[in-house]
Amino acid sequence: MGDLRTLQTLFRGCLRQHGEPQFGGKLGGIRPNAPLFIEAFYDGCEALRGDDFTLPEVGRINRILAEHQAGFEIRLPAIVAVGVHEPIQVPERYQSLDEQAQDLVQQSLRDSERLLSEGHPRQAVQEILWLMESVLTAFKGLSAGKTTIEAKYFNKIALELRAKMKGQTIEQVLTWLTTLHGYLSSPTGGGVRHGVDLKSGITIDPDEGRLYCNLIRSYVTFLMAEHERLSRAAQG
Repeated sequence: MGDLRTLQTLFRGCLRQHGEPQFGGKLGGIRPNAPLFIEAFYDGCEALRGDDFTLPEVGRINRILAEHQAGFEIRLPAIVAVGVHEPIQVPERYQSLDEQAQDLVQQSLRDSERLLSEGHPRQAVQEILWLMESVLTAFKGLSAGKTTIEAKYFNKIALELRAKMKGQTIEQVLTWLTTLHGYLSSPTGGGVRHGVDLKSGITIDPDEGRLYCNLIRSYVTFLMAEHERLSRAAQG
């Protein structure tokens, strides 16, 4: 309870010093006091951190700012303006996946968004790349035309699907997503699967993280729709 009172006192002090913050997002224009308010609140938390108080870390503060579409986040040593990014929407349910698989997909999407909002773009991309791999493996055993997908692993399934679905949209989509998968997996690319080359590898920044996550969300959405379509065709 003492920690809560301390945070309430700190919050009221920030209000007295900078006024009520007016953020952007859906509420309209951004007033200059918003970043000042965030800075004062963060500085107050840091000043108290050594006094045995339970105080929010930067990741928690950024998550709250993202949830309320504040238009700012803390990227030490600065507070930066960020766009209000809406993630690509993925349907909550596909009939061709069982309940456990549905829950796994939704949890992975939530985890990826949480990691982005907390300022961990590489981990966010790593999570959703794993989801894309998992969704593609669901095609194993499905009928594709007159044949059945027999491969067991991501790259082999992608190659087999491309060979059996020539001339269809999925053939091109699989080309795009395997190219992205290879780049993000490479130590000299995104380095999210096999480690990063410490001499020539790159660091994924928040904007790149959002780009990759939205691209992969769109691929996941398409793959799940194709999985449902092929499942229905096989049944009827």
